[in-house]
Amino acid sequence: MTHIDRSPFRTGLLENRTVLITGGGTGLGRSAALKCASLGARVGVVGRREEPLKATVGEIEKAGGRAAFASCDVRDAASVVAAFDSIEASLGPVNSLVNNAAGNFLCASEDLSDNAFDSVVKIVLYGTFNCTRELGRRLIRAKQEGHVLAIVTSYAVTGSAFVLPSAAAKAGVLAMMRSLAVEWAVYGIRLNAIAPGPFPTEGAFSRLMAGDLEKKAVERVPMKRFGEHDELSNLIAYLLSDASPYQTGDCVTIDGAEALFSGQEFAGFAHLDRAAAKALMTSIKPKK
Repeated sequence: MTHIDRSPFRTGLLENRTVLITGGGTGLGRSAALKCASLGARVGVVGRREEPLKATVGEIEKAGGRAAFASCDVRDAASVVAAFDSIEASLGPVNSLVNNAAGNFLCASEDLSDNAFDSVVKIVLYGTFNCTRELGRRLIRAKQEGHVLAIVTSYAVTGSAFVLPSAAAKAGVLAMMRSLAVEWAVYGIRLNAIAPGPFPTEGAFSRLMAGDLEKKAVERVPMKRFGEHDELSNLIAYLLSDASPYQTGDCVTIDGAEALFSGQEFAGFAHLDRAAAKALMTSIKPKK
């Protein structure tokens, strides 16, 4: 596929995988879908907006791959069940899952509304649980092995100022992967997490890194650049493949050593006058 700049893998690496990717219509989820399809996987993408899902499926099919989409709100368990049913009707039993759907925004924690906190935690934590539990139930029932990946973040371990809902939810997701890695090992189900640093996207990244924040973010990365999508999707492909059969309960960081260099990703706001910090965060919120 022409969108892949570097592929160190053999053709057909994932040809025995049917992968469901949440948030697979845009950003890093879309890149992961295209990568997995290019390596022979059958790919199902789910999300709330139909148009980007259709576009991703269309690109995969144009390149000769097999793909399907289903509209889904991962916060709702019944919606997740319906999405799995739809994808499996088109592609066969799902045996791999990439929990990529997320939400995030900058806000002083004392100013968080109930709805704001609830929204992020339900997408990230509840959504990951709903999808992971559904795949686990299906694999256990069918006595099939499988793989689950969760896209977390480096501050899932440290926490981070000013993104409290995301930090709390991602920490919960990481604990979930590690807990189930032990509990479901007997079923041959592997669960791992990936903690990306800054990878430019048109969604959350563009909102969180507006203005001078992007320049400052690059300065925090010892490699002096942001990550490229194919670098992350290569890692996803490796962890889903038979090249890592003994790796489970792990969290792999891919951030150019940013977390080691700077600690909490958004802690820089704490060095500003609090009123100025709040004004800055308000100014870069997405318009409703």
